[in-house]
Amino acid sequence: MSTLMSAVGFGLVTAAILAICALGFTLQFAVTNVFNLAYGSIMTGGGFIAYALNSSGVNIWAAMAVAGICGGIISVGLNTLIYAPFIRHGLNLFGMVIVTIATGLICDNLVQAAVGPNFFSYHAPAGGSLRFADMIFTTQELVMIALAVILMAATRIGLTRTRTGKAMRGMSVNAALARACGIPTRLIIAITWFASGVMAAVGAVALFLDASTFSPTTTSDFLILVIAAAVLGGVGSAEGAFVGALVVGIVTEIAGAYWNPELKNVVAFGVLVAVLLARPQGIFARLSTEKEVVG
Repeated sequence: MSTLMSAVGFGLVTAAILAICALGFTLQFAVTNVFNLAYGSIMTGGGFIAYALNSSGVNIWAAMAVAGICGGIISVGLNTLIYAPFIRHGLNLFGMVIVTIATGLICDNLVQAAVGPNFFSYHAPAGGSLRFADMIFTTQELVMIALAVILMAATRIGLTRTRTGKAMRGMSVNAALARACGIPTRLIIAITWFASGVMAAVGAVALFLDASTFSPTTTSDFLILVIAAAVLGGVGSAEGAFVGALVVGIVTEIAGAYWNPELKNVVAFGVLVAVLLARPQGIFARLSTEKEVVG
């Protein structure tokens, strides 16, 4: 029982990090209809910005906040300078996927050329620990879990209670109609890209903290799990991203504890395939079958 509960504890931490990243990924896709596979590059950039600040003596949580803002700016910049021109020319969804892959590869190689193929680590206080039902959480892990819950709640409230959130929901259903109704679609898209970049960078810092050591390629492997969580929950659904992250995080850690840690990704995608066979649109079916072209 202690092995199981320990694995569940690790799974909750992994799920929290996944939830932060998957929330930004799925929110951006829902509003803009761009399946951004350069999302991992935004994560990497944010994580290394936090590393530069932390290495110069800035507290890791303050560095995370600044990295989040920088991640949002990077995300808006990628859309404005690279993606938006292709969208204006009518490139379809599949074509945009290729563009995002190419963008991600270029950005990843630029980062690796700048910092080198080395391993890095943050300077962060270990803090105390809390034991609950054979699960042990450090202060950092508790902060990550709390951060995921807060971001999920804030996103949910923002989407349902604010004019900007309602505009985002309108654009996720029918962007052309939203534009015709007077919604400032360019502004809403920019806000969405910014929010997505903030979550990508914050999630990356949490991931790097949890991993202890990291490299420019760390986010590439983790992006696979982020996409799995988003697709499992239903691409375009904030609640689905959170639930998908819980399922993927806990299942992979249990599989690693009882089976082979190197095959955790295999288990994650096995669960994904099983769920999609029964429910092709994911746990929270929303937009995945409605979007065919970028617009």
